[in-house]
Amino acid sequence: MAQWEKLRQLAPDYVQQLHELYDRDDLPMDVRHYLSVWIEKQDWQRAARDYGLAILLFQQLLENLDIQHSRFNLQQDMFLMQHNIRRYKNNFQRYQEEPCTLASRISWFLEKEKEILHSAELTEQVEQLRVEHEAMEVDSQRDLERRMAGFRNDVQCMGHTINCLEEQQDEFDFKYQTHQMEAVADENAKKDQQKILQSLVDQLNTCRKKTLKHLHEILSKAKGLIDTLVSKELVEWQRRQQKSCIGAPDNISLEHLEKWFSCVAVCLFKVREFLSKLEELSGKVSYKDDPVKVKTPELQEQADRLLKDLLLNSFVVETQPSMPQGKGPLVLRTNVQFSVKARFLVKFPELNHSMKVEVSIDSETPQIKGYRRFNVLGTKTKALNMTESQGGGMVADFRHLTLKEQKCGGGGKGASEISLSVTEELHIINFDTIFDFKGISLKLQASSLPVVIISNSSQQQSAWASVLWFNMLSQNTKDIRFFATVPPAPWPQFGEMLSWQLLSATTRGLDEAQLEMIAFRLFGQQPNYNQHKVSWSKFSKENTPSTFWVWFDSILMMVKQYLADMWRDGLIMGFVTKAKEKSLLKRKQRGTFLLRFSESMIGSITFSWVETTLTGEPEIKTVKPFTKNDLEQIPFHEIIRNFQLMEKDNVPENPLLYLYPNTPKDEAFGKYYTDKTGENSPYIKYIKTKLMFVTIENTLEAQSPMPSAGAQELQPVNGLCGEAAEQSTIDASELTLEAFLADPLLSPLVVRTRQRTSWRISTSRASSTVNCSHMDQSHRTSA
Repeated sequence: MAQWEKLRQLAPDYVQQLHELYDRDDLPMDVRHYLSVWIEKQDWQRAARDYGLAILLFQQLLENLDIQHSRFNLQQDMFLMQHNIRRYKNNFQRYQEEPCTLASRISWFLEKEKEILHSAELTEQVEQLRVEHEAMEVDSQRDLERRMAGFRNDVQCMGHTINCLEEQQDEFDFKYQTHQMEAVADENAKKDQQKILQSLVDQLNTCRKKTLKHLHEILSKAKGLIDTLVSKELVEWQRRQQKSCIGAPDNISLEHLEKWFSCVAVCLFKVREFLSKLEELSGKVSYKDDPVKVKTPELQEQADRLLKDLLLNSFVVETQPSMPQGKGPLVLRTNVQFSVKARFLVKFPELNHSMKVEVSIDSETPQIKGYRRFNVLGTKTKALNMTESQGGGMVADFRHLTLKEQKCGGGGKGASEISLSVTEELHIINFDTIFDFKGISLKLQASSLPVVIISNSSQQQSAWASVLWFNMLSQNTKDIRFFATVPPAPWPQFGEMLSWQLLSATTRGLDEAQLEMIAFRLFGQQPNYNQHKVSWSKFSKENTPSTFWVWFDSILMMVKQYLADMWRDGLIMGFVTKAKEKSLLKRKQRGTFLLRFSESMIGSITFSWVETTLTGEPEIKTVKPFTKNDLEQIPFHEIIRNFQLMEKDNVPENPLLYLYPNTPKDEAFGKYYTDKTGENSPYIKYIKTKLMFVTIENTLEAQSPMPSAGAQELQPVNGLCGEAAEQSTIDASELTLEAFLADPLLSPLVVRTRQRTSWRISTSRASSTVNCSHMDQSHRTSA
């Protein structure tokens, strides 16, 4: 299904994001809609760098707008759309001299659309996991809902009981006043009336005792519900939020908590009204040993205490602090805007816009040497309102806050000798407000999860490592001294956290085999990895700058940017040791290959395949890893599709035939191929071209720190490396196929990391000559 069609079928929330995206003139939504098929077929990213392609696409865009204008001319009631299309075409004319700018902007819109789709897919996956989770805990969930419904029903019944009590008291009061006004001379009649009045008092007293007893039971139920909400449901939500901040697919919706908190709060305010009504009734009619005067103060105190306990825990940080361009939440950079959202879980429409929330940071300074202090700048005060949330909750959404470091000594007097790095220093952002409603006045405070504050983007990777480690291990969300005595991570917990990183980026995490390879890298061969722990130092400090986290995060970024679809479809084995690779491939047929991440070269991917020696023995060969620079030149699936191995005295061939275990290459990767033919080709006026990587036999990947026997490695030849290799060029504009294979100048065609050589092979139907134009990562000749 086309991308635009998928977007149109999303839930209303995501369609709204789409409307907000196209709320600008760079690319009108009408143009995106009517030209959606054509727009999605073009390579806008390449056009942003290739002026020739950009001007071609620019001209085709104008032609397509003319065609669409003509179509509207044939349809009734399309006068306005004709006008709009004409206006859009005139607006696009401003890119006549800068077509690459237009291509770049259209590419940006398409990427933003993919982000919306990815977010929707992730939400759908989270929803599926939520359903599974709810299926596991359906009994406890139903029990809480049942208890909540019973509590609400008891309060409603109590309202009826209070009304009945008032009517009963009015009846007694009327008869008592009548008896007082009547002068009854007959003593027997007088005694009879007194007996009736005494009977009414007894009934009233019994009714008051029952009412007070029921109120006590209601408050006991309220206490049980509040204990469940505060000590269980809220704590579990906070933990889910912690984990979701570091990629876990947990449901962090506050919908249920808000409903439950509001229900209990409304009912407790009703109970307070009932107790006030009882005091009022007791003031009108009282008698000796009146239970209302004895019990009401105690019940009133209990109701107020429960209500305050509920309200104090009802103010939470719904969306943790985050920067628009950060790696994730909880990493903030000085002088860069960030956003954060606080929510009051008790919905009282009467309080809309009346509760002011104020932001501050680090209300208490820890005794840590060199600990920095910051000021919060921007709009620091906002009112809780019901217009900034989809469900009408009480929300204060801060969108334009910044942090500025105070120019003063850190830590102050009495600071301990503990010294932390900038990215291990934790800070807490606080939110304060006043609740004042129906006689209850409270100061409420909510606190963010600890944030790491950096001053340079180069610190972001280390800061995110700290966020991962803290939220993986600590459930004490105010422990800003966590890294003073940082604990190790049990392997099962650590492996799960790593899997979340890929899951959140691509919707596919790590399987057991991949986790086992990572454990092998950390601990070596062990019988049971679950008993081992990973230290903070091993994760983020050892072997600086190439720490374990730098290695893993570089892979994560590469997958997210260049390999997401292939990873999501399970085509990349990725995390596999060379020894495991050998055992997997050695019994497979010739041409079977697998894709794995390099263990020695940061942020790179390679493939290994099975060859057969002259004696019939299997031989595993591995190409030198492809880095980000390579993948920017050619998509990885095209590298696999067109990769050539040049053997001496033989015609170049692609040695990759079957993706492990036995899937034909074109069947596995065919859906990613991007060839366009006929009228759909934007290159219809040009000779067809193909860009490919070529490597020479006996040039294999650099030695890994975990070698395995039988695997050859591709190395640079003729001493060409570094600047010399970068500067080497070949003039092959009229090179025949035979000369192409025999010319000794072709020895620089070695697959390198930073000096990798790629070739554009041009073919013409009118000639059997193969024309080759040399290209490298810094320059490409035009087709």
